Amino acid sequence: MQRDTSRGSSGWVGSLTARLMRGVAIAPLLALPAFAQDATGEAPALADLVAAGDLPPVAERVGEEPEVVTPLNAVGHYGGDLRIYLRGSSDHNHILRVVGPQGLVRWDPQYTQVVPNVAERFEVTEGGRVFTFYLRDGMKWSDGEPFTADDVMFNIQDLVLNNEFAPTPPRYTSGGEPLKAEKLDDYTVRFTFKEPYGDFLAELASPLGQHPVLYAKHYCSQFLPSYNDDIGALIEANDATDWQNLFLQKCGDLEIPARWGNPERPTLDPWIIKEPYVGGTTRVVMERNPYFWQIDTEGNQLPYIDQMIAPIDQDVESLILSVIGGKVDFGLRHIDPPANRPVLAENREKGDYHFFEAKSTGGTDMSISFNLTHKDPDMRALFNQKDFRIALSLGMDRQAIIDTVMLGEGEPWQHGPFEDHPYYHEKIATQFLEYDPEKANALLDGLGLERGEDGIRRMENGEPVRFQIDVIPTFDPTWVDSLQLIEQQWAELGIDMEINPMERTFFYERTSNSNDHDAAVWRATQSWVPGQIPQMLVPVHHDSRYGIAWRDWYLSGGTAGEEPPANVKKRLELYDKARGLTDPQERIATFHEIADIAADNFEVLGVSKAVPTYGIVKNDLMNVPDSMPSSWYYPTPSPTLPQTWFWKDE
Repeated sequence: MQRDTSRGSSGWVGSLTARLMRGVAIAPLLALPAFAQDATGEAPALADLVAAGDLPPVAERVGEEPEVVTPLNAVGHYGGDLRIYLRGSSDHNHILRVVGPQGLVRWDPQYTQVVPNVAERFEVTEGGRVFTFYLRDGMKWSDGEPFTADDVMFNIQDLVLNNEFAPTPPRYTSGGEPLKAEKLDDYTVRFTFKEPYGDFLAELASPLGQHPVLYAKHYCSQFLPSYNDDIGALIEANDATDWQNLFLQKCGDLEIPARWGNPERPTLDPWIIKEPYVGGTTRVVMERNPYFWQIDTEGNQLPYIDQMIAPIDQDVESLILSVIGGKVDFGLRHIDPPANRPVLAENREKGDYHFFEAKSTGGTDMSISFNLTHKDPDMRALFNQKDFRIALSLGMDRQAIIDTVMLGEGEPWQHGPFEDHPYYHEKIATQFLEYDPEKANALLDGLGLERGEDGIRRMENGEPVRFQIDVIPTFDPTWVDSLQLIEQQWAELGIDMEINPMERTFFYERTSNSNDHDAAVWRATQSWVPGQIPQMLVPVHHDSRYGIAWRDWYLSGGTAGEEPPANVKKRLELYDKARGLTDPQERIATFHEIADIAADNFEVLGVSKAVPTYGIVKNDLMNVPDSMPSSWYYPTPSPTLPQTWFWKDE
């Protein structure tokens, strides 16, 4: 059931935190009390399997405590396919956004509070140190095997806390120590942290917070040496390099294509893989999970839609043609730049679709990060001069970019929350936005970067000031268009910038893993609320491309990467403090302290304030909201529960 969203973000920040810290159990926003006997309706194909004795009755499949969901506008009916699309071989997160990260908790549709999901309820006690999750009695994996506390313990003890598999993600640590997990009974688990952790539930509600329930122990344990004495044979049989590689092949991870590449892997998702996302495939198909654990208010097992079908297009132009041709039922990702809206609007009747609003949560749709930990000492020295970065910001005519590329939508902006948000920080959002090439040239002259005969400035070693900006053209076509204008504007300053378009997989490898980039483009659409990773304020994430070596130092506890300067270390210290705070106003004040330091160092250049965009939805697809938040951390559209969408009767 969608609710009025008239209250502001400040109300959410305060009410959510206060509610959590009182230590009460929180009931689902969209749910009612549920019992197995309420589950009576099921898809006709599943009913036929039950009648044939090939599948248990629906009441047994959903367990004793399914979640009862109130659909947005109407109780639906079964049938049909949901056609989305994928852009190439690395668009796995589009699947995740629609299928949803089925974690212990999720965001409500309005992005205002965290509600139970896989967990039937939860309690927060001891001032935010102890989190107790009550699982759904009788819940099952997609293959019919029981889902219990043993699965959660496997995910935490054998994977999250297993440094041989991967370093423990920061979201599962507090006070420099990882959580402690306890099984209280078959359907109750408790996580205890060293210090209060006010952000933890919001972290779990993000797409990256599903690890506690991502892997089925009865299936995925066979790929761990501690459970399989003959693991070597499996490694060899699957051409894997080691057991870790084998595990990722078979069970995937949060953000890799292999998550959707193995039809044998049990999940908790509403739809499960039928035709996998593997190299060379032309489409991905997912079919309904017969053991999915949600029902509607009339006892019908969800999802309503039989299959999700995702054809793979190789470029955005093909996606637009698919939409116009009526071959896409729901679309947002890749198609929503302003330049596409006129042609999509003109063809609404032909394509039988309408627009929905996708509301930005803050920040900028395009930021440029210079690599301050560059491997080349001369490039590092250049990029680390604050006046160099200021000069390039002042030499950027943002209004011209907005008028030309974004059809006049937007306003000059660096990054950070909007003015009406409680986290708004004026300096980090608005400094050095004016277009002032004269001042920019003076700053560059002051750095001793003299122009050569070709007009290009020279570094101290005599080499031209020349660098590349890595970008993924297919992620947002406006990025390359904007960079082309910036390239011309910076050329007037004597700066030779080259645009380096890359496929997404190579982009990540070069900019986030190998640290081989000069500079890179990415979004910074954030308001810094709990659950969002403020990667442009602190180098803690693979999108913190101004300081990847600092990120490695932070995530490794100082054993890898490069020790950052004092101002960065101070921000990291404050960030760790902020994650644990239980008082919303104290958290805001701490983030403003972080932003003060980040603004003084001015590491990231923004272009324009993120503006509301749009998606398309077929006219006969029901229960899709007319407006929804647009954010990776939300993640759009999964909290609107696509499993409740259905096709209108003809």
